[in-house]
Amino acid sequence: MYKIGTSGYSFQDWIGNFYPMDYPKNKMFDYYTKIFDTVEINSTYYNIPNYKVFYHLNNKCEEKFEFIVKANQETTHKRNKNKESLTELLKSLQPIIESNKLKGILAQFPFSFKYSKKNLEYVKETNDYLSEIPLIVEFRHNSWLNDDTFKTFIENNITFVCVDEPALPNMIPKIEVITSDIGYIRFHGRNNKTWYDTSKGDRYDYLYNEDELRDWIEIAKKMNTKVSNVYLIFNNCHKGSAPLNAQMVKNMLKQG
Repeated sequence: MYKIGTSGYSFQDWIGNFYPMDYPKNKMFDYYTKIFDTVEINSTYYNIPNYKVFYHLNNKCEEKFEFIVKANQETTHKRNKNKESLTELLKSLQPIIESNKLKGILAQFPFSFKYSKKNLEYVKETNDYLSEIPLIVEFRHNSWLNDDTFKTFIENNITFVCVDEPALPNMIPKIEVITSDIGYIRFHGRNNKTWYDTSKGDRYDYLYNEDELRDWIEIAKKMNTKVSNVYLIFNNCHKGSAPLNAQMVKNMLKQG
């Protein structure tokens, strides 16, 4: 089964590209859930909201709808109070945990977080703090592409995120990796020039064409024969490219 969605949904510059013109922001989630059955919540990276936020989101979507929620920056970037941050986050998420709509916590580590025994243990410790909530991990540095990482992830049922991102030195290339009972692919766009220099434009301002997505469609199909679900999540959110590409992938998968 394929789960297709976007990283976030409440962007002003999606109005006119995905949402109808003059569409009210407080109705965006209602509209989104009519098109997609999965969403990544990214705002939790910056601030952990009151549980009422997820209480209301939970009430706005059907039972089959699924959430993936991004870990706070304290977990992935600051790394000083990881346990406290995750405890606070899980309290906030109780409404969607209780309704069985939370399908994982996404930990997106920065490029500077490179493979080491110590850092791998940190990831494993993060997984332990989450108890029964699945941990989904995205790395940016290619030093993590080794047997020790994959073995540890498999043993602890941690999901390794496959990514489509700019082909820059030491970043993660296009690969198929399965380390848990789900497959996970995130699409960031391929803006080589703006990835490190946002003065040249938005890092995620990128619209894929079908040819660029076709290899990932084949990878997703292979994954689908080995896991319960394959998630394809678009993070190229600038100007509504993410929902357009997500719908494109839905159609491509239907076509076989």
